[in-house]
Amino acid sequence: MTQGLNVIADDVKLGRDVKIYNFVNAYGCEIGDETQIGAFVEIQKNARIGSRCKISSHTFICEGVTIENEVFVGHGVMFINDLDPWAVNPDGAKKTGADWRCLPIVVRRRASIGSNATILAGVTIGERALVGAGSVVTKDVPADTVVAGNPARILRSRTSEG
Repeated sequence: MTQGLNVIADDVKLGRDVKIYNFVNAYGCEIGDETQIGAFVEIQKNARIGSRCKISSHTFICEGVTIENEVFVGHGVMFINDLDPWAVNPDGAKKTGADWRCLPIVVRRRASIGSNATILAGVTIGERALVGAGSVVTKDVPADTVVAGNPARILRSRTSEG
């Protein structure tokens, strides 16, 4: 189904009062109540976004990503679900969906991810954690911490909510 300038597949489960800005592509995913999806976002099959989240523009949410409730995702955030991608198999045959393993990513409740961060496959970002802008997250982020850098490293505790 096309809504405005969006392509929202019939298999998308939309919660109540979801706000979707133009140029969004979503298929086979789930978006919770009162969540806001910015422009130029793609949400792939088997991705789940909780309630009252804010997903900023130009973000890519791939298969296997679970974003819990009340999460902030900044502009241009990339989620990567494959740590060893190839276009073809060793024999040169084009890879298919059966030729790879999706490594899930979980973003826990009230976490925040800064603009242009990259979140690698298999990572969990803990509750209320903050990922700094431009960071590359290669391993789990504990709850209530601030991480930044490439690779992202713990900088300090995150003790208050704004």
